[in-house]
Amino acid sequence: MKLSPRTFGIVYFLLGILFTYVAILSADETIWNFLTLLLAFFATLDFGVSIRMFIIHFKIKKQKKKK
Repeated sequence: MKLSPRTFGIVYFLLGILFTYVAILSADETIWNFLTLLLAFFATLDFGVSIRMFIIHFKIKKQKKKK
């Protein structure tokens, strides 16, 4: 079974939300601790990948309409 880029985009977006939520919970007295910054970094990467997956999905959809 082949998964579409839209499915991957949704999964990565949900992971980005999860990492953001955990980063907020891990910020005790300051946000400048290692764990919070690491989780925020992973959330940023996941949001970036999800945006790329959605762009790829719409490009594929547009090309299929042309044919």
